Parts: sequence; C-alpha cells; structure tokens
Amino acid sequence: MDAVDPTIFRLAIFVLAIFVGYYVVWSVTPALHTPLMAVTNAISSVIIVGALIAAAADPSTAATTGDGWISKGAGAIAVALAAVNIFGGFLVTQRMLAMYKKKDKA
Repeated sequence: MDAVDPTIFRLAIFVLAIFVGYYVVWSVTPALHTPLMAVTNAISSVIIVGALIAAAADPSTAATTGDGWISKGAGAIAVALAAVNIFGGFLVTQRMLAMYKKKDKA
C-alpha cells in the first residue's frame, strides 16, 4: 500500500484548518471579538518570530542547495504580512474597546 504524498497531506491539513478557522471565527458572539483579536495578535507575534529566524537564515547552512534566497525572501514576506496583521489587529481592538466606553455628556 502506497503512502500519501506529504505535500498532499499538508495541503489537506491546510484546507481543513481554513474551514475550522472560518467556522470558529464566525460563530463567536460579538462580546468575544476583542479577546479573539488579542489571541490572533499573540499568534501573529509567534509567527513573526519564526519569520525573522527564516529571514536571517545563514546561506551556508541552508537546507536547500543554493544561497538560501528562498528562505530569506519567504521570511521577509512573512514578516511583512504578520506585521500588517498585528498592527491591524491592534487598531481593530482599539476601535472595539472604544465602542464600550461611556459617551461624555455635553
């Protein structure tokens, strides 16, 4: 019996994660959106640490043949996307928290 190709296996896990993430996020009540944003910011901060490690990869120890430009480029792109996600999450969280503040009476 042949084993499943690792690429297909990882792709299937990725697709399942997309569906689970979609249903988890859209089933959250509005009162829990702010804590959910805080958790996604924390996850993005972990992603940015891994992306910085990938971007700083030493070409002489790169697992692939060549000069390691693929890992550096992918790491740089991941840093940029995670940074946008983190800062955007903070802005959305700030706006959500502002909705719960009492309005000043004129």
